[in-house]
Amino acid sequence: MTAPESLSLAQARRVALAAQGFADPPPVGLPTRRHLRRVLDRVGLIQMDSVNVLQRAHYLPLYSRLGPYPTTLLDAAAYRRPRELFEYWGHEASLVPVGLHAALRWRMAKARDEAWGGMRRIAQEQPELVAWVRDEVAARGPLTAAEIEHDAPRETGNWGWNWSTVKRALEFLFWAGEVTAADRTPSFARRYDLPERVLPAAVLDAPTPTDAEAHRALVAIAARSLGVAAEPELRDYFRLPVAGARRAVAELVEAGELTPVTVEGWRHPAYLHATARLPRWVRGNTLVSPFDPLVWERGRTERLFGFAYRIEIYVPAPQRVHGYYVLPFLQGERFTARVDLKADRKAGVLLVPAAWAEPGVDAGETAVALAAELHRLAGWLGLSAVAPPAAGDLAVGLAAALRSVAGVP
Repeated sequence: MTAPESLSLAQARRVALAAQGFADPPPVGLPTRRHLRRVLDRVGLIQMDSVNVLQRAHYLPLYSRLGPYPTTLLDAAAYRRPRELFEYWGHEASLVPVGLHAALRWRMAKARDEAWGGMRRIAQEQPELVAWVRDEVAARGPLTAAEIEHDAPRETGNWGWNWSTVKRALEFLFWAGEVTAADRTPSFARRYDLPERVLPAAVLDAPTPTDAEAHRALVAIAARSLGVAAEPELRDYFRLPVAGARRAVAELVEAGELTPVTVEGWRHPAYLHATARLPRWVRGNTLVSPFDPLVWERGRTERLFGFAYRIEIYVPAPQRVHGYYVLPFLQGERFTARVDLKADRKAGVLLVPAAWAEPGVDAGETAVALAAELHRLAGWLGLSAVAPPAAGDLAVGLAAALRSVAGVP
């Protein structure tokens, strides 16, 4: 698109959705590695999270953009040769294209200063343990933390989520790029190995850019993936330092890759990427993960969509407003509902603890669209039924729509 000086809010929404891949045509037939690459090109990286109440978080962004797909497609790209993804700290814990390894080495080099406190302390206070753990991985890897721990020196007291000293040492080495994830166990534990035994040689042999070059490359990817965004959101995408991100934005503007624009209702200046598209409309109905890059930056989500969103996993149950694991429902170019979901794998049922309509939407139309999407999601998860909602202002309408979709009077 020709870069304008300003965008209406509706235009900015469509630009953002197109940049994230929601305006791309759905696959014909079963999604393939080509479709996976298309999504990765749109989103830049995929966040991981250990919560498994519905589905592991890293599988959901592909579902939201491709529909039902074999999760083995992503597993193979991340954990089988030839690897296209590797685990590292991108936004948070993430699956990152292997081509970005060099652009993230500045973060690896700063592990002793910027890794979380428990990791830094173990490196500073017990360097001999860190070296011993690395030697164990080199000699016996790939290994989980539990497979190393029984031989490790012990100390009283743990850090964080009951992490042992071995786990802290492994995570420091992971942050520093000295070990990486070979794969994951069925229980989602990392199996660590040396990068040279996991990543392609060409990736490790690629020259290391300067910090400024790396920041510029990462901001460019963030800008392409967001379409239009303010500087704090460009910085947040890869959790970049303030000064480095601001310098990168200025350099990308000078190079013509970013164009400053105003967006209706936004207080902060915005930047439009040179490849941004403005579709006439965005169609389709899909659920979006709490960890989807479309909604990472909650302030931008509210400015773009008028959708105030908060994940309430860590909120005490009596204080939750919408539920434990709530997914926004994207209907066209608006979030029209939010639904709390849980997969009861033993019973083969998708549970719906609560369903809520957004203000001003046609609740009946939204209930019908959401019911169809819940049945589609349940099928992808291998569940045979969707339970009626237990609570929420959309519960009654959604329950009726679910019965209709299932062919139940």
